[in-house]
Amino acid sequence: MSPHRFLRLGASLYVPAVRTDLSPIVNGHKVRDLRSLIVCTEDAVRSDELPRALDHIASALACIEPSDTLRFVRVRGPEVLRALLTMPGVGHLDGFVLPKVTPRNLGEYLALLPPSGPHQLMVTLETAEVFDPTEMRAMARTLAEHRVLSARIGGNDLLGLLGLRRARGATIYDTPIGRTIADLVTTFRPLGVNLTAPVYDGVDRDGTLEREVALDLAMGLFGKTAIHPSQVGRIEALYKVRADDLRAAESVLDRAAPAVFLVGDRMCEPSTQSRWAELTVARAAIYGVD
Repeated sequence: MSPHRFLRLGASLYVPAVRTDLSPIVNGHKVRDLRSLIVCTEDAVRSDELPRALDHIASALACIEPSDTLRFVRVRGPEVLRALLTMPGVGHLDGFVLPKVTPRNLGEYLALLPPSGPHQLMVTLETAEVFDPTEMRAMARTLAEHRVLSARIGGNDLLGLLGLRRARGATIYDTPIGRTIADLVTTFRPLGVNLTAPVYDGVDRDGTLEREVALDLAMGLFGKTAIHPSQVGRIEALYKVRADDLRAAESVLDRAAPAVFLVGDRMCEPSTQSRWAELTVARAAIYGVD
């Protein structure tokens, strides 16, 4: 299994499971060329709507078609995951997103899914434990052991815990959560756990989304939740790799490369930059070169 498989996620479109057109969305008839899709039964669904949401998912699974799109369901809790695993066609899903995961409730989810099963897992970091370095170190070790696909940062939930909402035109890095993201990066990334960037909750065209995605990448976050199809292409356009970065990455990975050298006006050092170079070359193969 590729250590860079998370690169295929791109911009993950969130879709509430209560939508009456869920089946055509899941089958790619409504929104085309998605790299990944997450059907949500949690925050996007009221508690009284859950039975209807599960009926919609069951109907979609009954007529699911082959697709290159990675398709996930964000469950509401272990009981919803248990119900989904009994549905015909569930094997056609690529995996599940687990909400509000902590070191204490993760085991209940993992017990329902065999390690050698067909489904990939993503967990969402969006509870008060995220602000506790000890809790996050424990979480990072567990996720690395179980080789989860990615840990998704729930920016809106974390802001909600602080009683905040980002101001218009502000990136997530302009809020107190920016410092939290930096802490998560230095906790999870050394263990090989990818972090997926929080949602940008506007569909405006003022450039804030693009500024935020550039900062996501600078922070080492890859993949981002999209709340509207119009965000998908805008996010993934920034996942293209600069031609000079690709040239540097390929030079770093050259086995004949010296210990230190210049590409253009920047120093390259294979002993410290090989991991960056591998990710850069893999990303360019998927998203292209700008």
